[in-house]
Amino acid sequence: MSDHLSQENIARVNRRQFFGSAASGVGVAALASLLQRDGALAAPAPDADVDAGGLLPHLAPKAKRVVMLWQGGAPSHVDLFDEKPLLAKRRGEDIPASVRGDTRLSTMSAGYAKWPCIPAIKPFRDYGQSSMRLSTMLPRLGALADELCLVRSMHTEAVNHAPGVTLFMTGSQVPGRPSMGAWLSYGLGSETDDLPSFVVMTSSDKGKTCGQLFFDYYWGSGFLPSRYQGVRFRNTGDPVPYLTNPPGMSGESRRALLDDIRAMNAAHLADYGDPEIDTRIAQYEMAFRMQTSVPDLVDFSGESPATLERYGPDGLQKGTFANNCLVARRLLERGVRFVQLMHSGWDQHGNLYTQLEEQCRDTDAPAAALIQDLKERGMLDETLVVWGCEFGRTPFGQGDPNNPNGRDHFGRAYSWWLAGGGVKPGTVFGATDDFGWNITRDPVHVHDMQATILHLCGIDHEKLTFRYQGRQFRLTDVHGEVMKGMLA
Repeated sequence: MSDHLSQENIARVNRRQFFGSAASGVGVAALASLLQRDGALAAPAPDADVDAGGLLPHLAPKAKRVVMLWQGGAPSHVDLFDEKPLLAKRRGEDIPASVRGDTRLSTMSAGYAKWPCIPAIKPFRDYGQSSMRLSTMLPRLGALADELCLVRSMHTEAVNHAPGVTLFMTGSQVPGRPSMGAWLSYGLGSETDDLPSFVVMTSSDKGKTCGQLFFDYYWGSGFLPSRYQGVRFRNTGDPVPYLTNPPGMSGESRRALLDDIRAMNAAHLADYGDPEIDTRIAQYEMAFRMQTSVPDLVDFSGESPATLERYGPDGLQKGTFANNCLVARRLLERGVRFVQLMHSGWDQHGNLYTQLEEQCRDTDAPAAALIQDLKERGMLDETLVVWGCEFGRTPFGQGDPNNPNGRDHFGRAYSWWLAGGGVKPGTVFGATDDFGWNITRDPVHVHDMQATILHLCGIDHEKLTFRYQGRQFRLTDVHGEVMKGMLA
């Protein structure tokens, strides 16, 4: 029996030593973040690496914060951002096999016998001094064209929604790796003590026409400590559960309860050194502070009527994309590092001629209002606004070849836009052929976009790594190149 207890104690000590050494690395990174925020540390060496004991950022950041406006379901690039007059001239004609090549398509259209061209459903026009060509379905965004860097040369291997979203958010089509927001929180820390550094909000089109789900791993921490995962704000009730004290419990009583729980967790942490215990302590404390910060966050009484009007009629309706954009601006003002808004409703396989315009109507004004608000508050230069999706949609029609009413998934070429945070404003980056099928200039892979976003935040994507299961992992896996032509 004594030998058994001895062996058990040795195993326990080894676990304590293992977790303790793991926790120290995370603790050092967190402490460095706090000291940098308070100006107590000098600027790090440009070749600093977190896992080598260096400090971030690796280079001078252009963006202190990021807001990701994710458009789930895949907006059509040839209808919104990449005008192709040839599609109108050759309406109903098949896109030539020489253009299509061996492009990977979804199972819904890969076996088609016909590939009829369908043109943009609404006209394009010039916007701004840059004469950027955008759909007339995006008038509010068009009015801010000179703030945008429009990327017309995105491409991805993914042809289905969940793998496509997962690839951008985590760097792999297979779930399990840390999301971009988690990487940024891990590498750069937080600029606020009263709110999470990474917040997520979701919304959908009013008709609920898109069946795509938003999975937790889109904002998960993967193998990073769970304190870096995104905190999802709910669309109904309190934004975060259990912020309100239960009936009969005062603030003082709850504080005393948390102090007792903290003492027990601290004793457990000292015994085992497991970083997840440290996460638990931090989460309890954050939840207590959020009892004050969150009600103030969603109190819009101080917003001017002119500001609220910008976001459109849904600006104060909880759970809408418009309201989430307004909350996002307030989160960024309060020091949140990464805000991820995920909006579904762009999966127009059979309702292109009705639903696409509805989606633009619901999202155009809020996205433009967010940019305008950030600019007026002097925040846009240090805030990177990213509007993106998992892939685009086919230049050919889906459905009856004689009367197509939709477009299928398309990863060969599609469009994103960015604003603020160090990108070159009023520019178009990349180009596609006359059918909007093949990229002809400056291709931007998903990993390239990840590398560029991290670069704008002061991070060398090859150096922000985390050792797991015997190898060094990073957001961009073993790929990615910074797209310098997109930078101001």
